[in-house]
Amino acid sequence: MNRTRSVLEAASETAVKCRKSVADRIVDLIAEHSDHVFGVGGANIEDLYDALHRSTASITGIVAKHEFGAATMADGYARTTNRLGVVAATSGGGALNLIAALGESFDSRVPVLALVGQPPLALEGRGAFQDTSGGAGRIDAERLFGSVARFCVKLTRAEDVTAAVEQAISAAMAGGPAVLLLPKDIQTQPVPDMGTAARDGLLFGQGFVRDEPDAHDEALALVAACIGRTVMIAGPEVARADARAELLIMARALRAAVAVTPDAKDAFPNDDPLFVGIAGSMGHPRLAELIGDAALCVLAGTPMPVMARAGLEAALANCPRVLHVGTDPAFVRTDAWLRGPLRALLVEVASAATPSGPEYAPIPSPALSVPAASGPGVRYRDAIEAINARLAPGTDVVVDAGNTGAAAVHHLPVPADSRFVIALGMGGMGYAFGAGIGSALGRRRRTFVIAGDGAYFMHGHEVHTAVEHHVPVTFVIFNNNAHAMCVTREQLYYSGDYTYNKFGPARIGAAVAAMFPRIPAYSTDTRAEFEAALDETHEATGPVFIEILCDPDEIPPFAPFLKELSA
Repeated sequence: MNRTRSVLEAASETAVKCRKSVADRIVDLIAEHSDHVFGVGGANIEDLYDALHRSTASITGIVAKHEFGAATMADGYARTTNRLGVVAATSGGGALNLIAALGESFDSRVPVLALVGQPPLALEGRGAFQDTSGGAGRIDAERLFGSVARFCVKLTRAEDVTAAVEQAISAAMAGGPAVLLLPKDIQTQPVPDMGTAARDGLLFGQGFVRDEPDAHDEALALVAACIGRTVMIAGPEVARADARAELLIMARALRAAVAVTPDAKDAFPNDDPLFVGIAGSMGHPRLAELIGDAALCVLAGTPMPVMARAGLEAALANCPRVLHVGTDPAFVRTDAWLRGPLRALLVEVASAATPSGPEYAPIPSPALSVPAASGPGVRYRDAIEAINARLAPGTDVVVDAGNTGAAAVHHLPVPADSRFVIALGMGGMGYAFGAGIGSALGRRRRTFVIAGDGAYFMHGHEVHTAVEHHVPVTFVIFNNNAHAMCVTREQLYYSGDYTYNKFGPARIGAAVAAMFPRIPAYSTDTRAEFEAALDETHEATGPVFIEILCDPDEIPPFAPFLKELSA
Protein backbone atom coordinates (compact mmCIF):
# COMPACT_ATOMS: atom_id res chain seq x y z
CA MET A 1 0.00 0.00 0.00
CA ASN A 2 2.73 2.44 1.02
CA ARG A 3 4.82 1.38 -1.99
CA THR A 4 1.82 1.88 -4.30
CA ARG A 5 1.20 5.34 -2.86
CA SER A 6 4.85 6.34 -3.28
CA VAL A 7 4.81 5.19 -6.93
CA LEU A 8 1.66 7.21 -7.58
CA GLU A 9 3.14 10.23 -5.85
CA ALA A 10 6.33 9.97 -7.94
CA ALA A 11 4.29 9.67 -11.13
CA SER A 12 2.25 12.71 -10.13
CA GLU A 13 5.40 14.73 -9.42
CA THR A 14 6.84 13.72 -12.82
CA ALA A 15 3.63 14.79 -14.55
CA VAL A 16 3.74 18.18 -12.83
CA LYS A 17 7.39 18.63 -13.83
CA CYS A 18 6.56 17.75 -17.46
CA ARG A 19 3.55 20.04 -17.52
CA LYS A 20 4.32 23.42 -19.02
CA SER A 21 4.65 26.39 -16.70
CA VAL A 22 2.97 29.74 -17.23
CA ALA A 23 6.29 31.10 -18.54
CA ASP A 24 6.50 28.21 -21.05
CA ARG A 25 2.96 28.92 -22.20
CA ILE A 26 3.74 32.61 -22.71
CA VAL A 27 6.76 31.75 -24.86
CA ASP A 28 4.69 29.33 -26.98
CA LEU A 29 2.03 31.98 -27.59
CA ILE A 30 4.37 34.81 -28.51
CA ALA A 31 6.39 32.52 -30.80
CA GLU A 32 3.35 32.46 -33.10
CA HIS A 33 3.79 36.21 -33.70
CA SER A 34 7.49 36.96 -33.28
CA ASP A 35 10.90 35.30 -33.50
CA HIS A 36 12.73 37.56 -31.03
CA VAL A 37 12.32 38.64 -27.41
CA PHE A 38 14.36 41.69 -26.41
CA GLY A 39 14.98 42.49 -22.78
CA VAL A 40 17.15 42.77 -19.71
CA GLY A 41 17.15 40.03 -17.12
CA GLY A 42 16.47 40.18 -13.39
CA ALA A 43 15.08 38.08 -10.56
CA ASN A 44 11.42 38.55 -11.36
CA ILE A 45 11.66 37.85 -15.10
CA GLU A 46 14.33 35.12 -15.16
CA ASP A 47 11.73 32.34 -15.33
CA LEU A 48 10.65 33.72 -18.70
CA TYR A 49 14.24 33.62 -19.95
CA ASP A 50 14.57 30.07 -18.64
CA ALA A 51 11.46 29.19 -20.64
CA LEU A 52 13.00 30.80 -23.71
CA HIS A 53 16.04 28.56 -23.27
CA ARG A 54 13.84 25.45 -23.00
CA SER A 55 11.60 26.39 -25.90
CA THR A 56 11.68 24.33 -29.09
CA ALA A 57 10.05 27.20 -31.01
CA SER A 58 12.05 29.34 -33.43
CA ILE A 59 12.45 32.27 -31.04
CA THR A 60 15.63 34.02 -29.89
CA GLY A 61 16.20 35.88 -26.64
CA ILE A 62 18.33 39.04 -26.87
CA VAL A 63 19.67 40.74 -23.74
CA ALA A 64 20.19 44.47 -24.19
CA LYS A 65 22.21 46.83 -22.03
CA HIS A 66 19.24 48.90 -20.82
CA GLU A 67 15.49 48.39 -20.78
CA PHE A 68 14.93 51.50 -22.92
CA GLY A 69 17.22 49.97 -25.53
CA ALA A 70 15.42 46.63 -25.34
CA ALA A 71 12.03 48.26 -25.79
CA THR A 72 13.24 50.30 -28.76
CA MET A 73 14.60 47.09 -30.29
CA ALA A 74 11.10 45.64 -30.01
CA ASP A 75 9.66 48.85 -31.47
CA GLY A 76 12.08 48.92 -34.41
CA TYR A 77 11.52 45.21 -35.03
CA ALA A 78 7.75 45.75 -35.13
CA ARG A 79 7.86 48.82 -37.38
CA THR A 80 9.93 47.27 -40.13
CA THR A 81 8.64 43.67 -40.05
CA ASN A 82 4.94 44.38 -39.36
CA ARG A 83 5.13 41.67 -36.70
CA LEU A 84 4.74 41.80 -32.92
CA GLY A 85 7.67 43.32 -31.04
CA VAL A 86 8.27 41.74 -27.62
CA VAL A 87 10.23 43.19 -24.70
CA ALA A 88 10.81 41.61 -21.30
CA ALA A 89 11.97 43.36 -18.13
CA THR A 90 12.15 42.73 -14.44
CA SER A 91 10.37 44.66 -11.72
CA GLY A 92 11.30 47.96 -10.06
CA GLY A 93 13.81 50.15 -11.86
CA GLY A 94 13.95 47.74 -14.79
CA ALA A 95 10.21 48.09 -15.30
CA LEU A 96 10.32 51.88 -14.95
CA ASN A 97 13.07 52.09 -17.57
CA LEU A 98 10.55 50.84 -20.14
CA ILE A 99 8.24 53.84 -19.77
CA ALA A 100 9.91 56.27 -22.19
CA ALA A 101 10.18 53.72 -25.00
CA LEU A 102 6.62 52.44 -24.49
CA GLY A 103 5.48 56.06 -24.63
CA GLU A 104 6.95 56.27 -28.13
CA SER A 105 5.27 53.00 -29.15
CA PHE A 106 1.98 54.26 -27.69
CA ASP A 107 2.03 57.58 -29.51
CA SER A 108 3.10 55.94 -32.79
CA ARG A 109 0.72 52.95 -32.38
CA VAL A 110 3.48 50.35 -32.69
CA PRO A 111 2.53 46.75 -31.79
CA VAL A 112 4.79 45.99 -28.82
CA LEU A 113 4.07 43.50 -26.05
CA ALA A 114 5.86 44.20 -22.77
CA LEU A 115 6.27 41.29 -20.34
CA VAL A 116 7.08 42.83 -16.98
CA GLY A 117 8.10 40.75 -13.98
CA GLN A 118 6.62 41.51 -10.59
CA PRO A 119 7.35 40.36 -7.01
CA PRO A 120 5.45 37.28 -5.81
CA LEU A 121 1.78 37.94 -5.06
CA ALA A 122 2.19 36.69 -1.50
CA LEU A 123 4.64 39.51 -0.74
CA GLU A 124 2.70 42.39 -2.31
CA GLY A 125 1.98 45.11 0.20
CA ARG A 126 4.23 43.37 2.74
CA GLY A 127 7.57 44.96 2.06
CA ALA A 128 8.47 43.05 -1.09
CA PHE A 129 11.59 44.27 -2.87
CA GLN A 130 10.52 46.40 -5.86
CA ASP A 131 6.86 46.20 -4.84
CA THR A 132 4.64 48.02 -7.36
CA SER A 133 1.31 46.57 -6.28
CA GLY A 134 -0.13 49.92 -5.28
CA GLY A 135 -0.58 48.71 -1.71
CA ALA A 136 1.06 50.08 1.43
CA GLY A 137 1.86 53.38 -0.28
CA ARG A 138 3.76 51.79 -3.17
CA ILE A 139 3.72 52.61 -6.89
CA ASP A 140 0.78 51.05 -8.73
CA ALA A 141 2.23 49.36 -11.84
CA GLU A 142 -1.19 48.79 -13.40
CA ARG A 143 -1.98 52.50 -13.27
CA LEU A 144 1.52 53.49 -14.34
CA PHE A 145 1.72 51.21 -17.38
CA GLY A 146 -1.94 51.77 -18.15
CA SER A 147 -1.04 55.34 -19.11
CA VAL A 148 1.45 54.23 -21.81
CA ALA A 149 -0.36 51.12 -23.03
CA ARG A 150 -3.55 50.33 -24.91
CA PHE A 151 -3.93 47.28 -22.67
CA CYS A 152 -2.48 46.47 -19.25
CA VAL A 153 -3.36 43.66 -16.86
CA LYS A 154 -1.71 41.74 -14.05
CA LEU A 155 -1.84 37.96 -14.33
CA THR A 156 -2.94 36.59 -10.96
CA ARG A 157 -3.99 33.01 -11.85
CA ALA A 158 -2.18 30.42 -13.91
CA GLU A 159 -5.41 29.30 -15.61
CA ASP A 160 -5.86 32.78 -17.13
CA VAL A 161 -2.54 32.86 -18.98
CA THR A 162 -3.74 31.86 -22.44
CA ALA A 163 -6.64 34.32 -22.50
CA ALA A 164 -4.52 37.11 -21.06
CA VAL A 165 -1.68 36.70 -23.55
CA GLU A 166 -4.00 36.32 -26.51
CA GLN A 167 -5.95 39.44 -25.60
CA ALA A 168 -2.75 41.40 -25.00
CA ILE A 169 -1.38 40.36 -28.40
CA SER A 170 -4.66 41.24 -30.07
CA ALA A 171 -4.66 44.68 -28.43
CA ALA A 172 -1.04 45.30 -29.40
CA MET A 173 -1.59 44.30 -33.04
CA ALA A 174 -4.56 46.66 -33.19
CA GLY A 175 -2.35 49.58 -32.16
CA GLY A 176 -0.19 48.70 -29.14
CA PRO A 177 1.66 48.61 -26.86
CA ALA A 178 0.20 46.10 -24.43
CA VAL A 179 1.62 45.22 -21.02
CA LEU A 180 1.36 42.00 -19.02
CA LEU A 181 2.45 42.23 -15.39
CA LEU A 182 3.76 38.81 -14.34
CA PRO A 183 4.25 38.02 -10.64
CA LYS A 184 7.18 35.65 -10.19
CA ASP A 185 5.19 32.96 -8.40
CA ILE A 186 2.59 32.89 -11.17
CA GLN A 187 5.26 32.45 -13.87
CA THR A 188 6.48 29.23 -12.27
CA GLN A 189 3.08 27.60 -11.76
CA PRO A 190 2.03 24.77 -14.09
CA VAL A 191 -0.70 25.63 -16.56
CA PRO A 192 -3.88 23.77 -15.59
CA ASP A 193 -5.57 21.62 -18.22
CA MET A 194 -8.48 24.07 -18.22
CA GLY A 195 -6.10 26.98 -18.86
CA THR A 196 -7.85 28.74 -21.73
CA ALA A 197 -10.74 30.35 -19.86
CA ALA A 198 -10.32 33.73 -18.22
CA ARG A 199 -12.09 34.72 -15.01
CA ASP A 200 -15.01 37.05 -15.62
CA GLY A 201 -13.92 40.65 -15.23
CA LEU A 202 -10.19 39.88 -15.23
CA LEU A 203 -9.48 41.33 -18.64
CA PHE A 204 -10.82 44.61 -19.85
CA GLY A 205 -11.89 45.43 -23.41
CA GLN A 206 -9.52 46.64 -26.09
CA GLY A 207 -11.08 50.09 -26.26
CA PHE A 208 -10.65 50.76 -29.95
CA VAL A 209 -14.31 51.36 -30.89
CA ARG A 210 -15.11 55.04 -31.37
CA ASP A 211 -18.46 56.79 -31.30
CA GLU A 212 -17.92 59.10 -34.27
CA PRO A 213 -20.51 58.70 -37.05
CA ASP A 214 -19.53 56.67 -40.09
CA ALA A 215 -18.87 58.93 -43.07
CA HIS A 216 -18.17 56.14 -45.53
CA ASP A 217 -20.60 57.01 -48.32
CA GLU A 218 -19.99 60.73 -47.88
CA ALA A 219 -16.24 60.20 -48.22
CA LEU A 220 -16.47 58.15 -51.40
CA ALA A 221 -18.90 60.67 -52.89
CA LEU A 222 -16.37 63.41 -52.11
CA VAL A 223 -13.73 61.62 -54.17
CA ALA A 224 -16.09 60.74 -57.01
CA ALA A 225 -17.26 64.35 -57.35
CA CYS A 226 -13.79 65.86 -57.32
CA ILE A 227 -12.74 67.66 -60.49
CA GLY A 228 -9.25 69.09 -60.48
CA ARG A 229 -5.88 68.46 -58.98
CA THR A 230 -5.47 66.10 -56.03
CA VAL A 231 -2.72 66.12 -53.40
CA MET A 232 -2.15 63.21 -51.02
CA ILE A 233 -0.20 63.28 -47.75
CA ALA A 234 0.72 59.81 -46.53
CA GLY A 235 1.59 59.02 -42.92
CA PRO A 236 3.06 56.23 -40.78
CA GLU A 237 -0.13 54.20 -40.61
CA VAL A 238 0.53 53.21 -44.24
CA ALA A 239 3.66 51.34 -43.14
CA ARG A 240 1.97 49.88 -40.05
CA ALA A 241 -0.81 48.47 -42.23
CA ASP A 242 1.67 47.33 -44.90
CA ALA A 243 -0.42 49.34 -47.37
CA ARG A 244 2.31 50.79 -49.59
CA ALA A 245 1.10 48.97 -52.70
CA GLU A 246 -2.48 50.10 -52.11
CA LEU A 247 -1.34 53.68 -51.60
CA LEU A 248 0.43 53.56 -54.96
CA ILE A 249 -2.73 52.21 -56.61
CA MET A 250 -4.75 55.06 -55.13
CA ALA A 251 -2.21 57.68 -56.17
CA ARG A 252 -2.28 56.41 -59.73
CA ALA A 253 -6.08 56.35 -59.79
CA LEU A 254 -6.36 59.92 -58.48
CA ARG A 255 -3.38 61.17 -60.53
CA ALA A 256 -2.31 62.72 -57.25
CA ALA A 257 0.83 64.47 -56.21
CA VAL A 258 2.06 62.54 -53.15
CA ALA A 259 3.91 63.88 -50.14
CA VAL A 260 4.82 61.98 -46.97
CA THR A 261 5.06 63.04 -43.35
CA PRO A 262 8.56 63.08 -41.77
CA ASP A 263 7.91 59.75 -40.04
CA ALA A 264 6.59 58.06 -43.20
CA LYS A 265 9.34 58.56 -45.77
CA ASP A 266 9.09 54.93 -46.87
CA ALA A 267 5.31 55.03 -47.40
CA PHE A 268 5.69 56.00 -51.07
CA PRO A 269 8.54 55.45 -53.56
CA ASN A 270 10.79 58.50 -53.34
CA ASP A 271 11.79 58.14 -57.00
CA ASP A 272 8.23 57.94 -58.32
CA PRO A 273 7.17 60.80 -60.66
CA LEU A 274 4.20 61.53 -58.38
CA PHE A 275 6.39 62.05 -55.30
CA VAL A 276 6.73 65.71 -54.32
CA GLY A 277 8.61 65.52 -51.01
CA ILE A 278 8.17 65.80 -47.27
CA ALA A 279 5.37 67.56 -45.39
CA GLY A 280 5.81 69.65 -42.27
CA SER A 281 8.66 71.03 -40.23
CA MET A 282 11.41 69.08 -42.04
CA GLY A 283 9.69 69.27 -45.39
CA HIS A 284 9.55 71.06 -48.69
CA PRO A 285 7.82 74.45 -49.00
CA ARG A 286 6.46 73.65 -52.47
CA LEU A 287 3.83 71.39 -50.88
CA ALA A 288 1.87 74.37 -49.53
CA GLU A 289 1.60 75.73 -53.06
CA LEU A 290 0.38 72.39 -54.41
CA ILE A 291 -2.32 72.13 -51.73
CA GLY A 292 -3.30 75.73 -52.45
CA ASP A 293 -3.96 74.81 -56.10
CA ALA A 294 -5.69 71.49 -55.34
CA ALA A 295 -9.36 70.62 -55.51
CA LEU A 296 -8.93 67.71 -53.08
CA CYS A 297 -6.39 66.82 -50.40
CA VAL A 298 -6.35 63.25 -49.09
CA LEU A 299 -4.71 62.53 -45.73
CA ALA A 300 -3.82 58.83 -45.80
CA GLY A 301 -2.72 57.29 -42.52
CA THR A 302 -1.87 60.49 -40.67
CA PRO A 303 -3.90 62.73 -38.34
CA MET A 304 -1.45 65.55 -39.22
CA PRO A 305 0.22 66.39 -35.89
CA VAL A 306 2.27 69.58 -35.64
CA MET A 307 5.48 68.09 -37.06
CA ALA A 308 3.54 66.97 -40.15
CA ARG A 309 1.41 70.07 -40.70
CA ALA A 310 3.83 72.91 -39.87
CA GLY A 311 3.66 75.45 -42.68
CA LEU A 312 0.58 73.81 -44.20
CA GLU A 313 -2.16 74.97 -41.84
CA ALA A 314 -3.46 77.80 -44.03
CA ALA A 315 -3.35 75.73 -47.22
CA LEU A 316 -5.25 72.85 -45.59
CA ALA A 317 -7.81 75.21 -44.08
CA ASN A 318 -8.50 76.76 -47.50
CA CYS A 319 -8.49 73.53 -49.55
CA PRO A 320 -12.01 72.97 -50.99
CA ARG A 321 -12.16 69.31 -49.93
CA VAL A 322 -10.10 67.38 -47.38
CA LEU A 323 -10.59 63.63 -46.95
CA HIS A 324 -9.04 61.80 -43.99
CA VAL A 325 -8.44 58.04 -44.21
CA GLY A 326 -7.01 56.69 -40.96
CA THR A 327 -7.48 55.40 -37.44
CA ASP A 328 -7.21 58.53 -35.30
CA PRO A 329 -9.20 61.78 -35.59
CA ALA A 330 -7.39 64.42 -37.61
CA PHE A 331 -5.94 67.55 -36.02
CA VAL A 332 -6.97 69.64 -39.03
CA ARG A 333 -10.31 70.45 -40.63
CA THR A 334 -11.65 67.57 -42.76
CA ASP A 335 -14.81 67.16 -44.80
CA ALA A 336 -15.04 63.39 -44.41
CA TRP A 337 -13.33 60.64 -42.46
CA LEU A 338 -12.98 57.00 -43.48
CA ARG A 339 -12.07 54.50 -40.76
CA GLY A 340 -11.34 50.80 -40.98
CA PRO A 341 -8.68 48.48 -42.44
CA LEU A 342 -6.45 50.92 -44.30
CA ARG A 343 -5.43 48.65 -47.18
CA ALA A 344 -9.03 47.94 -48.17
CA LEU A 345 -10.04 51.58 -47.77
CA LEU A 346 -7.28 52.85 -50.05
CA VAL A 347 -8.33 50.45 -52.79
CA GLU A 348 -11.97 51.45 -52.31
CA VAL A 349 -11.12 55.13 -52.62
CA ALA A 350 -9.14 54.37 -55.77
CA SER A 351 -12.13 52.61 -57.30
CA ALA A 352 -14.36 55.61 -56.56
CA ALA A 353 -12.02 58.06 -58.28
CA THR A 354 -12.92 59.67 -61.58
CA PRO A 355 -9.72 61.57 -62.32
CA SER A 356 -10.06 64.62 -64.51
CA GLY A 357 -7.20 66.82 -63.42
CA PRO A 358 -3.81 67.00 -65.10
CA GLU A 359 -1.21 64.34 -64.44
CA TYR A 360 1.78 65.51 -62.45
CA ALA A 361 5.10 65.66 -64.25
CA PRO A 362 8.24 64.86 -62.27
CA ILE A 363 9.22 68.20 -60.73
CA PRO A 364 12.03 67.95 -58.17
CA SER A 365 11.13 69.46 -54.80
CA PRO A 366 13.64 72.18 -53.94
CA ALA A 367 15.52 71.70 -50.70
CA LEU A 368 15.23 74.22 -47.91
CA SER A 369 17.90 76.89 -48.17
CA VAL A 370 19.99 77.06 -44.99
CA PRO A 371 22.62 79.65 -43.99
CA ALA A 372 26.20 78.77 -44.86
CA ALA A 373 28.13 77.26 -41.97
CA SER A 374 31.74 78.21 -41.26
CA GLY A 375 32.66 75.94 -38.37
CA PRO A 376 34.68 72.71 -38.38
CA GLY A 377 33.78 69.40 -39.93
CA VAL A 378 31.44 68.17 -42.64
CA ARG A 379 28.14 69.83 -43.54
CA TYR A 380 24.94 67.88 -42.92
CA ARG A 381 23.91 67.79 -46.57
CA ASP A 382 27.35 66.69 -47.76
CA ALA A 383 27.39 63.83 -45.25
CA ILE A 384 23.88 62.71 -46.22
CA GLU A 385 24.80 62.81 -49.92
CA ALA A 386 27.81 60.60 -49.20
CA ILE A 387 25.56 58.08 -47.42
CA ASN A 388 22.93 58.20 -50.16
CA ALA A 389 25.50 57.43 -52.87
CA ARG A 390 26.37 54.19 -51.07
CA LEU A 391 22.99 52.89 -49.90
CA ALA A 392 22.11 49.71 -51.75
CA PRO A 393 18.45 48.85 -52.43
CA GLY A 394 17.00 47.02 -49.45
CA THR A 395 19.16 48.87 -46.91
CA ASP A 396 16.97 50.09 -44.05
CA VAL A 397 17.55 53.42 -42.30
CA VAL A 398 16.72 54.37 -38.70
CA VAL A 399 17.21 58.01 -37.76
CA ASP A 400 17.39 59.70 -34.36
CA ALA A 401 15.96 63.01 -33.22
CA GLY A 402 17.56 66.47 -33.47
CA ASN A 403 19.51 68.28 -36.18
CA THR A 404 20.84 64.99 -37.53
CA GLY A 405 17.31 63.65 -37.92
CA ALA A 406 16.10 66.78 -39.66
CA ALA A 407 18.97 66.58 -42.16
CA ALA A 408 18.33 62.90 -42.91
CA VAL A 409 14.59 63.32 -43.29
CA HIS A 410 15.00 66.30 -45.61
CA HIS A 411 17.92 65.17 -47.76
CA LEU A 412 18.07 61.34 -47.77
CA PRO A 413 15.91 59.50 -50.34
CA VAL A 414 14.68 56.08 -49.26
CA PRO A 415 16.29 53.29 -51.33
CA ALA A 416 14.02 50.86 -53.15
CA ASP A 417 12.66 47.99 -51.01
CA SER A 418 13.84 49.74 -47.85
CA ARG A 419 12.33 51.00 -44.62
CA PHE A 420 12.95 54.43 -43.10
CA VAL A 421 12.13 54.94 -39.42
CA ILE A 422 12.25 58.02 -37.21
CA ALA A 423 10.53 58.20 -33.83
CA LEU A 424 8.47 61.39 -33.76
CA GLY A 425 5.81 60.21 -31.33
CA MET A 426 7.80 61.21 -28.26
CA GLY A 427 11.04 62.11 -30.06
CA GLY A 428 13.18 60.37 -27.47
CA MET A 429 16.91 60.74 -28.10
CA GLY A 430 18.81 57.49 -28.43
CA TYR A 431 15.85 55.60 -29.90
CA ALA A 432 17.67 54.78 -33.15
CA PHE A 433 20.33 52.55 -31.59
CA GLY A 434 17.98 49.91 -30.24
CA ALA A 435 15.47 50.31 -33.06
CA GLY A 436 18.16 49.80 -35.69
CA ILE A 437 19.34 46.60 -34.01
CA GLY A 438 15.78 45.28 -33.71
CA SER A 439 15.07 46.12 -37.34
CA ALA A 440 18.27 44.46 -38.59
CA LEU A 441 17.56 41.28 -36.61
CA GLY A 442 13.95 41.17 -37.77
CA ARG A 443 14.59 41.96 -41.43
CA ARG A 444 17.95 40.16 -41.64
CA ARG A 445 19.51 42.92 -43.69
CA ARG A 446 21.90 45.82 -43.20
CA THR A 447 20.49 48.82 -41.40
CA PHE A 448 22.01 52.29 -41.17
CA VAL A 449 21.55 54.08 -37.85
CA ILE A 450 22.03 57.85 -38.19
CA ALA A 451 22.29 59.69 -34.89
CA GLY A 452 24.03 62.54 -33.11
CA ASP A 453 26.61 62.42 -30.35
CA GLY A 454 24.01 63.48 -27.76
CA ALA A 455 21.86 60.48 -28.67
CA TYR A 456 24.94 58.24 -28.55
CA PHE A 457 25.80 59.31 -25.02
CA MET A 458 22.24 58.53 -23.93
CA HIS A 459 21.78 55.04 -25.37
CA GLY A 460 24.67 54.27 -27.70
CA HIS A 461 25.79 51.53 -25.31
CA GLU A 462 23.51 49.23 -27.31
CA VAL A 463 26.38 49.07 -29.82
CA HIS A 464 27.62 46.37 -27.43
CA THR A 465 24.46 44.36 -28.13
CA ALA A 466 25.14 44.65 -31.87
CA VAL A 467 28.70 43.42 -31.29
CA GLU A 468 27.57 40.48 -29.15
CA HIS A 469 25.15 39.24 -31.80
CA HIS A 470 27.11 40.34 -34.90
CA VAL A 471 24.16 42.45 -36.08
CA PRO A 472 24.56 44.07 -39.54
CA VAL A 473 24.19 47.68 -38.45
CA THR A 474 26.24 50.64 -39.64
CA PHE A 475 26.19 53.31 -36.93
CA VAL A 476 26.90 56.80 -38.31
CA ILE A 477 27.37 59.36 -35.54
CA PHE A 478 27.23 63.06 -36.45
CA ASN A 479 29.45 64.47 -33.70
CA ASN A 480 29.20 68.22 -33.15
CA ASN A 481 30.11 67.87 -29.45
CA ALA A 482 26.79 69.39 -28.50
CA HIS A 483 23.07 69.01 -28.14
CA ALA A 484 23.05 71.02 -31.35
CA MET A 485 19.31 71.58 -31.76
CA CYS A 486 19.31 73.08 -28.27
CA VAL A 487 22.29 75.25 -29.25
CA THR A 488 20.33 76.51 -32.25
CA ARG A 489 17.32 77.26 -30.07
CA GLU A 490 19.50 79.22 -27.64
CA GLN A 491 20.79 81.30 -30.53
CA LEU A 492 17.45 81.87 -32.27
CA TYR A 493 14.95 82.24 -29.45
CA TYR A 494 17.04 83.56 -26.56
CA SER A 495 19.97 85.93 -26.06
CA GLY A 496 22.43 83.61 -27.79
CA ASP A 497 25.38 84.87 -25.75
CA TYR A 498 25.56 81.70 -23.65
CA THR A 499 25.21 77.97 -24.07
CA TYR A 500 24.55 75.08 -21.76
CA ASN A 501 24.65 72.67 -24.66
CA LYS A 502 28.16 72.66 -26.12
CA PHE A 503 30.56 70.10 -24.70
CA GLY A 504 34.27 69.43 -24.64
CA PRO A 505 35.50 67.40 -27.61
CA ALA A 506 35.13 63.62 -27.53
CA ARG A 507 36.41 61.19 -30.16
CA ILE A 508 33.63 58.65 -30.03
CA GLY A 509 34.89 56.56 -32.94
CA ALA A 510 38.28 56.12 -31.31
CA ALA A 511 36.64 55.15 -28.03
CA VAL A 512 34.46 52.53 -29.71
CA ALA A 513 37.50 51.18 -31.58
CA ALA A 514 39.29 50.74 -28.26
CA MET A 515 36.30 49.06 -26.61
CA PHE A 516 35.47 46.74 -29.49
CA PRO A 517 38.60 45.81 -31.49
CA ARG A 518 36.58 43.28 -33.50
CA ILE A 519 34.49 45.85 -35.37
CA PRO A 520 35.55 48.51 -37.90
CA ALA A 521 35.37 51.86 -36.08
CA TYR A 522 36.43 55.24 -37.44
CA SER A 523 36.73 58.90 -36.47
CA THR A 524 36.48 61.09 -39.59
CA ASP A 525 36.86 64.86 -39.92
CA THR A 526 36.37 65.39 -43.66
CA ARG A 527 33.96 64.17 -46.32
CA ALA A 528 36.80 62.31 -48.04
CA GLU A 529 37.65 60.44 -44.83
CA PHE A 530 33.97 59.69 -44.25
CA GLU A 531 33.50 58.37 -47.77
CA ALA A 532 36.62 56.22 -47.44
CA ALA A 533 35.27 54.68 -44.22
CA LEU A 534 31.92 53.93 -45.89
CA ASP A 535 33.71 52.32 -48.84
CA GLU A 536 36.06 50.25 -46.67
CA THR A 537 33.13 48.79 -44.72
CA HIS A 538 30.86 48.14 -47.69
CA GLU A 539 31.29 44.35 -47.46
CA ALA A 540 31.15 44.10 -43.66
CA THR A 541 28.85 41.41 -42.27
CA GLY A 542 28.54 42.71 -38.72
CA PRO A 543 28.40 46.10 -37.00
CA VAL A 544 30.30 49.14 -38.26
CA PHE A 545 30.83 52.41 -36.38
CA ILE A 546 31.71 55.70 -38.09
CA GLU A 547 31.95 59.06 -36.33
CA ILE A 548 31.89 62.20 -38.47
CA LEU A 549 32.84 65.65 -37.14
CA CYS A 550 30.18 68.35 -37.64
CA ASP A 551 29.63 72.04 -36.80
CA PRO A 552 27.48 72.67 -33.70
CA ASP A 553 26.38 76.04 -35.12
CA GLU A 554 25.15 74.76 -38.49
CA ILE A 555 21.43 75.40 -38.99
CA PRO A 556 19.59 72.23 -40.04
CA PRO A 557 16.85 72.07 -42.69
CA PHE A 558 14.14 72.66 -40.10
CA ALA A 559 11.41 75.04 -41.23
CA PRO A 560 10.64 76.70 -37.85
CA PHE A 561 14.30 77.72 -37.48
CA LEU A 562 14.49 79.10 -41.00
CA LYS A 563 11.25 81.01 -40.48
CA GLU A 564 12.70 82.59 -37.34
CA LEU A 565 15.86 83.59 -39.19
CA SER A 566 13.87 85.29 -41.93
CA ALA A 567 11.51 87.09 -39.56
